[in-house]
Amino acid sequence: MSAIVVSPLARIAEMAVRHKAREMISLLAEGQDFHRPGVIDPARHLKLGVNDISFAGTGDLVAPQEVHVAQIIDFARNWDQAAPLVVHCWMGVSRSPAAALVASLAVRPDDDEVDLATRLRQVSPYATPNARIVEIGDRLLGRGGRLVAAVRAIGRGADADGNAPFVLPLTPSGGRLP
Repeated sequence: MSAIVVSPLARIAEMAVRHKAREMISLLAEGQDFHRPGVIDPARHLKLGVNDISFAGTGDLVAPQEVHVAQIIDFARNWDQAAPLVVHCWMGVSRSPAAALVASLAVRPDDDEVDLATRLRQVSPYATPNARIVEIGDRLLGRGGRLVAAVRAIGRGADADGNAPFVLPLTPSGGRLP
């Protein structure tokens, strides 16, 4: 079964190797350098320079924009799903869980938003998906506000130290998990 591995930056190499991933999405502040794990194909690594904020106009910080979320959707739709996709940000709590939800719906458009958000909460008590990424993804994927509502319904995650990677399984071809 395909899955999305959500990780903090500090654990991306471990998670990529453990789960035999070859593709990765990175959501970090502009200019924040890091070493891409050797198992990740450089041609299949999407790097997005965004800060973990939910509104634009915050000084020099870069809020996630429609272009960033569209890139997540396009990247996910081109993911071969033969191996898990790693999605990471600094702590693996906000930007990357939001991107994982968007990527999941991009490849499994028949999934139910409530089921997906509930599954996220089951695998991560800490995830608090970035509201801006969720809102833009909801709109671009034509979800009619259902993803936004489902994420609001699971509420804020528990406080985290940024050391809790998790695996978000994808449903088989848009069906429910057994």
